[in-house]
Amino acid sequence: MSAFPVASRCRPRLRGAAVAAMMALGGVAAPVEAARAQTVAAQGGVPNQIRDTEIEEILHRECDPVFAAAGIDPRRMHLDIYQGEMNAVTFSASEEAIATDLIMRTQNPNQIIGVMAHETGHAAGGHIERSGEVEHAGMVPFLLTMGLGVLAAAAGAPGAGAALATSAGYFGELGALGYNRQVEARADQAGITYLNKAHISARGLVSFLDAFRYEEVFDQARRFPYFQSHPITSERVELLTRRAEEQPDWNKPDSPQSIAEYEIMKAKLFGFIEPPQQTFVTYKETDRSFPARYARAIAYYKELETDKALDQIAGLIKDYPANPYLWELKGQVLFESGRAAEAEIAHRRSVELKPNAPLLQINLAQAILAQEDGKRADEAIFHLKKALALEQDNSIAWEQMAQAYDAKGDGGDARLAAAEAHYAVGDMTQARIFALRARALLKRDSPEWRRATDIVLTSNPSRDDLQAMSTPSGAG
Repeated sequence: MSAFPVASRCRPRLRGAAVAAMMALGGVAAPVEAARAQTVAAQGGVPNQIRDTEIEEILHRECDPVFAAAGIDPRRMHLDIYQGEMNAVTFSASEEAIATDLIMRTQNPNQIIGVMAHETGHAAGGHIERSGEVEHAGMVPFLLTMGLGVLAAAAGAPGAGAALATSAGYFGELGALGYNRQVEARADQAGITYLNKAHISARGLVSFLDAFRYEEVFDQARRFPYFQSHPITSERVELLTRRAEEQPDWNKPDSPQSIAEYEIMKAKLFGFIEPPQQTFVTYKETDRSFPARYARAIAYYKELETDKALDQIAGLIKDYPANPYLWELKGQVLFESGRAAEAEIAHRRSVELKPNAPLLQINLAQAILAQEDGKRADEAIFHLKKALALEQDNSIAWEQMAQAYDAKGDGGDARLAAAEAHYAVGDMTQARIFALRARALLKRDSPEWRRATDIVLTSNPSRDDLQAMSTPSGAG
């Protein structure tokens, strides 16, 4: 995982009634329970989202051809990863999420690609925007049944009227489920179209659904979240199979590189998520493959066997010196062992090897700030600005920026950065509070002062807040 895994590209997302409506649609925005691999900590947007540059890049390399085939710019598609029971979710036309449990339960990269092709069918099909149609599909039979019940009671048949009224919810649910199955079938067919256009086999999607065909016999409470929101039936699998087998790439295998990266991704997730002893059982010492050595190094780190972890990582770096993620892991182990100066060296090397990775820039800045040398605050700010140029709403980068400005005694910019951090995760109350404090310290009409003003105005300010804003403030 990222040496600073809590760093999150967090964006305010649909909440309340909107989320409830999308949950009904199935596969479009099922409830998300997430946690980062190293430590559980709440985030805005997808809660406790896992951030890991290496895994994100692997998933994008696999799925980007599908996004492009669907007419979605891969650079604009946010692919979130979270820890939780098997599920995949579409939030919008530019944001999808996949659970670590789903990744771990797949048997090959083609299955992951297939699942995400289905989700892309939801994204490109505008199913999020039309989520109200699910409620309408259930409401029509509900109201009709209730109406028949009222008419029956008025006609002198109170028993029949009561029975109809009682069953209205059942018929409403049937109507919603029927519509939901139609949506899922459309997403299946769209997914196959995109896979075909990208010259990728649809076998993975078929085999994934077929492997869990038994889910349809479970009640909702016992099903994996994916199959609560993606109803699977034998008819659906058979229809999907017939279409998929007709595609010219049906028998096309995963490439050796794709399989190798898939095994690395699974080993890394396993090492961070599972108990260390389970990792040692699954990836035995006799297994000298890169994924197994990687998983064991992470397990030793989690077991607080720092020296063993560093020895394992040193061996990997000796064999793969240009791998930025091994240097990142070394920096993480050192940093969390209280050795910030040594961690800085490792993180600096990871940044040299991969300068355009925001999380790696944040790791380096964090290691610099942890040494508590106020004279180096500007150096940390430099790396944080590079990260924010690539991920403007990275809340942790803004938090570190606030710390850096505070270290150099720049109270106005420190409070503005804190406001940005809260704004990035949708905490408008705290964003407004810190923005107001920033305005009082920043030079009036400066770009920073104007940005603080914008945050206040877009965070539902009270009449008192607006009154305070009308009072001259700020330096100069």
